[in-house]
Amino acid sequence: MKGLVFLAAAAALALTASPALAQKKQLVIVVKGLDNAFFESINQGCQKWNSENASSEYECFYTGPASTSDEAGEAQIVQDMLSKPTTAAIAISPSNAPLIAQTIRTANPTVPVMTLDADLAKEDAALRKTYLGTDNYTMGVRLGEYFKQQAPDGGKVCTIQGNPAADNILRRAQGFRDAVSGQEGLATLAGEGGFTEVSGCPVFTNDDGVKGVQAMTDILAANPDLKGFGIMGGWPLFMAPQP
Repeated sequence: MKGLVFLAAAAALALTASPALAQKKQLVIVVKGLDNAFFESINQGCQKWNSENASSEYECFYTGPASTSDEAGEAQIVQDMLSKPTTAAIAISPSNAPLIAQTIRTANPTVPVMTLDADLAKEDAALRKTYLGTDNYTMGVRLGEYFKQQAPDGGKVCTIQGNPAADNILRRAQGFRDAVSGQEGLATLAGEGGFTEVSGCPVFTNDDGVKGVQAMTDILAANPDLKGFGIMGGWPLFMAPQP
């Protein structure tokens, strides 16, 4: 009997609870990896918004896999977040664009989805409402134009990239190749515009700064006449030796 009274009291309390005690709706941000220093400023902004909007019915929720190389982990987090009733909207930085697109397609969410920093492939763009980030192809073109100014006679080159299926990085690399070669759509440089990508390139670091530094060291040792690197992201800089 006491148990029934307790349950009845708990039910009544739940029905009359203050809205302040209700679970907040979440504005979810899923990044490629919590180990990627680039995203820390987004985390700080998320926490700042929460502290400045404590009375809001919404809260910013920042998450992602522990490692940027865990593409399946990011997809699982996206799936989990889209299945939560408290998720009001979600922003995703896809590490593996096709995998995240399939995850969204399978979940068939009713909440708004946007991409952040990295977009989905063009054929999957309808799965998200909008994209917030760099025009990555144009960024690659600008990198290529600058590189060509520094090496007008061409030469050997190597591009340093992130995850093999990261759409933003692939677009930057394509813009870079298009700019230095003077041709569009080349998958690799084999003398076009005077530039050749050396063996072992492009290097895919999986957003691992240590791997990026080691790869650059190895490529330079094997190619002392290398004209330079086309670095499509900051990974080697994150782990570069400090003075």
